[in-house]
Amino acid sequence: MDEEKIKKLQEMVDESKKIVFFGGAGVSTESGVPDFRSTNGLYHQHYKYPPETILSHSFYEKNREEFFRFYYDKMLVEGVEPNKAHYKLAELEKAGKLTAVVTQNIDGLHQKAGSKNVYELHGSTLRNYCEKCGQFYGIDYMLEQKKKGNLNPRCNKCGGEIKPDVVLYEESLNMETIEKSVKAISDADMLIIGGTSLVVYPAAGLIDYFHGKHLVVINMQATGRDKGADLVIKEKIGEVLDNIKVSVIK
Repeated sequence: MDEEKIKKLQEMVDESKKIVFFGGAGVSTESGVPDFRSTNGLYHQHYKYPPETILSHSFYEKNREEFFRFYYDKMLVEGVEPNKAHYKLAELEKAGKLTAVVTQNIDGLHQKAGSKNVYELHGSTLRNYCEKCGQFYGIDYMLEQKKKGNLNPRCNKCGGEIKPDVVLYEESLNMETIEKSVKAISDADMLIIGGTSLVVYPAAGLIDYFHGKHLVVINMQATGRDKGADLVIKEKIGEVLDNIKVSVIK
């Protein structure tokens, strides 16, 4: 770990009062959640159809069983816990330093760690809805369907088809979530980008709304934002944030 870079990050955090964290799959890989684009990610594994195809709206509509086979196997992750990154971000929020977490992840680990103001750009596997009557079903219900091998989960109330509240390819992001994310990033005096390759749009484009003082990128691989960042740390996000001491804003 580069101590000089950690020291610089600490100084930035100490003087900032409106920090926003923008994160991706790399935040959760340290909890054992597979990402999509690494060497061992979902896009490098072999299925009957490419993951990009399976995770599209049109495929979901025409091939629900194949969709849920993949969804149960690779996206509905059981027994995972938040890691040091999740807990440190929750600590920063509690201290009044961090105003929002904007995440591309769908695992709900930020909330599980204690973060309150979380904007989930791509939805969450913790929320599932009947497409006919809107009845809500939590993750426990879906895990039950997974164990039963039910590849066509239906609503107990009306018999309608249940869809995970995740944004598939060909679907639009939730406008309210985008607007809140844009405002948080626009108002921030420090933006920490962590665990994301910044290649997924329109989510990655939200970074353009940041005009604050400190832009920090913490990611194992290079990103398109490294050049314009005030600080770039190519280490695991959890290990980096674990070194940061949090002081409460008075």
